[in-house]
Amino acid sequence: MYSPEITQASNFVKGVDQAFLVILAISFVFLIGLTVVMIWFLYRYNRKRNPVATQIHGSTKLEIIWTVVPFIITMVMFYYGWAGWKPMTKAPKDAMEITVYGRMWNFSYEYANGRMTDTLYVPKDKPVKLNLKAMDVLHSFYIPAFRVKQDMVPGKPDNFMWFQPQRVGSYEIFCAEYCGLQHSYMYSTVKVIESAEFDKWMTDTTQVAAVTSTAPGAAGKKIMQNIGCFACHTVDGTKLVGPSFKGIWGHEVTVITGGQKRTVTVDEEYIKKSIYDPNADVVDGYTKGLMVSYQGQLKDADIAEIIEYLKTVK
Repeated sequence: MYSPEITQASNFVKGVDQAFLVILAISFVFLIGLTVVMIWFLYRYNRKRNPVATQIHGSTKLEIIWTVVPFIITMVMFYYGWAGWKPMTKAPKDAMEITVYGRMWNFSYEYANGRMTDTLYVPKDKPVKLNLKAMDVLHSFYIPAFRVKQDMVPGKPDNFMWFQPQRVGSYEIFCAEYCGLQHSYMYSTVKVIESAEFDKWMTDTTQVAAVTSTAPGAAGKKIMQNIGCFACHTVDGTKLVGPSFKGIWGHEVTVITGGQKRTVTVDEEYIKKSIYDPNADVVDGYTKGLMVSYQGQLKDADIAEIIEYLKTVK
């Protein structure tokens, strides 16, 4: 059973739930009805009560009935499904736009003022349009409480979803398309807040909330969390999809460049190149093509903060 808070989390809840309940009710009617008929036939036409089988000839009337009635029922289910889905296909012109980046295995969100977060913040009672961009493979952006889900297809133009949040609270976001090793860990949160609070959050140029620590490298660590670096890289030396960040700064690593092995030193130039052109120098023992470029998503100032953080990972 859904709680009242969840059932009215967005403007699409009523339409989707109505379609679901109609289809569920029809399914139960047929399940119970067919089961009762089957039991009756087992009783009425068993060998003791009906020792001689009766040959039944065709009935045009019966054939028309079992063709027309299921067609009408199917059209009823189609109507409710279509009525719940159709409003999702066209976002209001005044909807606030947010870009969602999906990559293995993380969602990140970019707002109109350039702010990047790892949590989706949206204002209550205002339409929100999410422009969905898959940076590597197929993903699917799914907010169960809002009853919205949309596949994220690499290179697909005008790939979006929209909704209007109606209740303040935090709701889960999942990837609903298997996308690789850590697909089950690819989840996030959407936080619905009051419009006035959201406006204050958006215009906060100091971004104090983005960095909760003044420790060296804290800003760089937050940036890396926002863009999902720790989904593929560890800081304790454990091998994951990509090499660990532990103790790499200033050390030499063996990379494959153009099919040839060579040794390079992990410095500012190497880090910047690894972020903007990750497949140019692939660390020996790891697979090429799993990481895509962050060109256009990160500025040189962001990379400088990341470098400061990597210096602290001993």
